[in-house]
Amino acid sequence: MNLLPVTKAQSVTRRHFFGECGYGFGKLALAGLLTNTFGKTQGTHFAPKAKRVIHLMQAGAPSQLELFDNKPKLKELEGKPLPPSVIGDQRYAFIQRDAAVLGPRFPFAKHGQSGAELSDKLPHLAKVIDEVAIIKSMHSDQFNHAPGQIFFNTGFAQPGRPSLGSWLSYGLGSASDNLPAFVVMSTGGGISGGSALWSSGFMPGKHAGVRFRNSGDPILNVSSPTGVDKKLQRDSLDLIAKLNRRRLEMEKDPEIATRIESYEMAFRLQSSAPELMDLKSENAATLKLYGADPVKPSYGRACLLARRMVERGVRYVNIIHSGWDAHSNVAGNVTNNAKATDQGSAALIRDLKERGMLEDTLVIWGGEFGRTPMVESNPTLNRKQGRDHHPQAFSLWMAGGGVKGGMSLGATDELGFHITERPVHIHDLQATILHLLGLDHERLTFRHGGRDYRLTDVHGKVVKEILT
Repeated sequence: MNLLPVTKAQSVTRRHFFGECGYGFGKLALAGLLTNTFGKTQGTHFAPKAKRVIHLMQAGAPSQLELFDNKPKLKELEGKPLPPSVIGDQRYAFIQRDAAVLGPRFPFAKHGQSGAELSDKLPHLAKVIDEVAIIKSMHSDQFNHAPGQIFFNTGFAQPGRPSLGSWLSYGLGSASDNLPAFVVMSTGGGISGGSALWSSGFMPGKHAGVRFRNSGDPILNVSSPTGVDKKLQRDSLDLIAKLNRRRLEMEKDPEIATRIESYEMAFRLQSSAPELMDLKSENAATLKLYGADPVKPSYGRACLLARRMVERGVRYVNIIHSGWDAHSNVAGNVTNNAKATDQGSAALIRDLKERGMLEDTLVIWGGEFGRTPMVESNPTLNRKQGRDHHPQAFSLWMAGGGVKGGMSLGATDELGFHITERPVHIHDLQATILHLLGLDHERLTFRHGGRDYRLTDVHGKVVKEILT
């Protein structure tokens, strides 16, 4: 075999080679990129109930036993270890298998026509509880925060897979010309899972979440520097786009097309983002409803911004509120975080309903797993009266977007340790979210590395009981 030297004209990039061989996007998808189909809605598999999603991610794992899943039996057993038969072979990160039981820290009461039981730390949610479906039988494969958060958002425990918002951007496209399809905001402390929670993984970068800040410039490095007017900015972008298109024709690299569109989106965001983030147009009653200051960062302000985003066509908004990791003083942790989030979360439901948007906007509230019925007390780590990680059973709620309000699904045993009725896995939840948006989780696939991937991998069943 004669191997001829490769000339510069014959050289191809690795991505071009894989594209020509059918790897990744392949020729059809590349043709779509070259014809600039960014932002076009790609269609659904069937009629959707929801058009958009607001995901209120409570990172750190809220204690379901202090909020949604009342277990009086724990109060009776407080201070005693659980029977070994209950714990089985379960291992824990920070407590021993014979750790004592810790009873609920707060009283519960029934609310609404549904009679749903809620902790007294959720007075605002109690007022809209008949719009909400509580799932008390969630379970996860992951035991620690970073993999748990990544798993919840991407269906896989390690970084590198597309996030839920990216799947929706890929499957449905954008409904806005001036804002991204997928926006991320954060409140509270740091995020254990990091940017993997909104990464596009092996999909093109245009499907990744765009991080909006809660104060100052909405997006870093978007504002023009001093002395650069709009015409100069436009002329510069046109020249850069021309050079990028020439490079794209040579290399056939889809990421160059993504770069072209990202520059254009950034230019449009210079006008649309400041208008979006300016809450001066909101009346005093709305600001009071959310408990939001027009300027001061807060969870309530982020929820109000989320409503404004979905009004303007953003497909998926993810608000990540960190700080629920209650290894010590679970009572104080829940009190502080519920105070920070309850009003804004409930206000979002009320506001969307009053505007006629709740019926096609899906709102999701929950963490990556739950907390143990047993107490965590460790003098060495200065911890007491806390709860450890518990992936076997936890609670979350959903509202709007085709979800039945005023219902609870699933149950746990009298200790809150094991699920006894209608288990719902993270993959089941993901399948249900896609279903509500008109997407079949088994048919929404992306080809990468020679095989088709999907959000739910080879798992997941739609939770039909909560659908309207």
